[in-house]
Amino acid sequence: MQPNYKRPFSQYVKKAHKPLQLAIEDAVEDICANPDIGDAKSGDLAGIRVYKFAFNRQEYLLAYRPPTDEQRHQDVKVELLMIDFYHLGAHENFYDDLKRYVKSEG
Repeated sequence: MQPNYKRPFSQYVKKAHKPLQLAIEDAVEDICANPDIGDAKSGDLAGIRVYKFAFNRQEYLLAYRPPTDEQRHQDVKVELLMIDFYHLGAHENFYDDLKRYVKSEG
């Protein structure tokens, strides 16, 4: 599956130092290999999953939207399916920022 990086995600990765960027890259590869690895959210964030990983004793959260089951079961090659990566950060204000971005995106 191919990753599709949204603006907040890209900006966070761009500002991060190199070792954290490599840890993020590993997390993205894990998610692309197994899109159901994160915790499914409900309510305002329905359809979004959050994957948690640790780096330097700090827990980071990575929000993404995997392809729907309909998209997965169509006669489309798996390589063509996209995973949207929305947001990345520490737990503080993570969900508030994510809700604000999802709401503004429509």
